[in-house]
Amino acid sequence: MSAPGELFPLKGKRVWVAGHHGMVGSALVRRLAGEECEILTVSHADLDLVRQAAVEDWLSRMKPDAIFLAAAHVGGILANDTRPADFLYDNLAIEVNVLHAAYKAGVKKVLFLGSSCVYPKLAPQPIPEEALLEAQLEPTNQWYAIAKISGLKMAQAYRRQYGADFISAMPTNLYGEGDNFDLLSSHVIPALIAKMHTAKVEGAAAVEIWGTGAPRREFLCVDDLADALVHLMKVYSDEIHINVGTGEDVTIAELAKLIADVVGFSGDIVYDASKPDGTPRKLLDVQRLKALGWQAKIPLEEGLHKTYRWYLKETESYPSAAT
Repeated sequence: MSAPGELFPLKGKRVWVAGHHGMVGSALVRRLAGEECEILTVSHADLDLVRQAAVEDWLSRMKPDAIFLAAAHVGGILANDTRPADFLYDNLAIEVNVLHAAYKAGVKKVLFLGSSCVYPKLAPQPIPEEALLEAQLEPTNQWYAIAKISGLKMAQAYRRQYGADFISAMPTNLYGEGDNFDLLSSHVIPALIAKMHTAKVEGAAAVEIWGTGAPRREFLCVDDLADALVHLMKVYSDEIHINVGTGEDVTIAELAKLIADVVGFSGDIVYDASKPDGTPRKLLDVQRLKALGWQAKIPLEEGLHKTYRWYLKETESYPSAAT
């Protein structure tokens, strides 16, 4: 029996989590374990999502009822700024191949996962879904943003032209279990955790952080995101993408202090103002999501403690962050 307002119950469905090894995908697998559905996964070694024929063949054989498209090539400011071709090509290929193959295979529902970087650098705050394409993007990650915008528009186009039940969600900055702690390619929270842990272990007097510390960012624990995506898969079916966030933000300086407290680093935090800050503020308007009956449950400090505990267990997998 489906819950009130549930348009697409997952019980008994075959559900493919594309990108299940990633932070979001693995959180989705954990969350879906309680949905009484059959979870489908496939490794990169067995299916390269940038190969169109391979994707079409796999979907025609496996016949999932639903897809969470969480597979993507992701990274922080440095990675986006230095490898633009990789971010543009890989993400475009993944989106085009999976969405078109899903349509051809008759998949009943697909949730495409975007990113809040699709919004303009100087978007109104908090950012409503309607701000998309209203102004220029942040230059340092425009390649990734353009790819994600294309995926979102493709989902809309297949809905309009073919009636495909493709929906899109735009999460804010994510963190949590399964994050990437490599300092050359990670986002701000795992990078700060790794830096401050190393500084604590080595007895360093200070940790240096890119930028001024003034930009404001919103952070969502990946387990909250997974819960929101499952909720949207069940209850939402429309063309406009849905923002997924907490509705609250902090400065990078406030975040750094909080992470230092969580890690136990008592040294100085030094800001290198010669490095780029990125977007001045990025807070999502989550009123649509709240109206659909969902809001974030994990406070930032609690989520950071959980993430640091996971990092400590996995430190040996990240020698560059531990030595």
